[in-house]
Amino acid sequence: MKKILVVAAHPDDEVLGCGGTIARHIDEGDEVHIVFMADGVTSRETAGEDNLRARNKAAYESCVVLGAQSPLFLGFPDNKMDTVALLDVVQFIENVIEKLQPKIIYTHHIGDLNIDHQITHKAVMTACRPQPDFCVKEIYAFEVLSSTEWQTPGIKSFCPNMFVDITDYIDLKKQALEAYSCEMHLPPHSRSVENSVRLSSLRGSAFGVEYAESFMTLRIIK
Repeated sequence: MKKILVVAAHPDDEVLGCGGTIARHIDEGDEVHIVFMADGVTSRETAGEDNLRARNKAAYESCVVLGAQSPLFLGFPDNKMDTVALLDVVQFIENVIEKLQPKIIYTHHIGDLNIDHQITHKAVMTACRPQPDFCVKEIYAFEVLSSTEWQTPGIKSFCPNMFVDITDYIDLKKQALEAYSCEMHLPPHSRSVENSVRLSSLRGSAFGVEYAESFMTLRIIK
């Protein structure tokens, strides 16, 4: 049994980026923990406490669907994580890693358009500086619709080199996304359940399976 840590900027990023992979890890006997850096709601002018509770409730429901442990919410300022000293963000993640001792981490791509995604990536990589006997042996970056593909063309492009077959778990990914109905849009919006399934189909077809999720390998230590 391996301990897996998913470090996501906002609730729903974890399912968009690696929901099927989470479900597969669980099915294979691993233990998956999810950390949310910010809430994804409070930066919106129209958002209130009801919206925040609904987003957090969706996160719990999604974890139940996928089989992950109850999530941890760190409460950084939404879409303003660049206003917090990076050291402070790093130390929170270091504390989580020290407590959980994960072997594998999944997190955001450095080139995402969303600033919270970028800061989350930097904080994870800083917290995971290679040290003797450090628990984390593998780090992967996932793609998030409506952020990864919206970055300025040619700026730190997402170039996946690791693919996970999630054909047996695509229905669970869809159910987990549907838990976030408050955040999903209707097609042809990029962040829709339908488009997420299409992306998984595209990634799978490139490598001869029905559905897959793609990642950039950031580190593997054997």
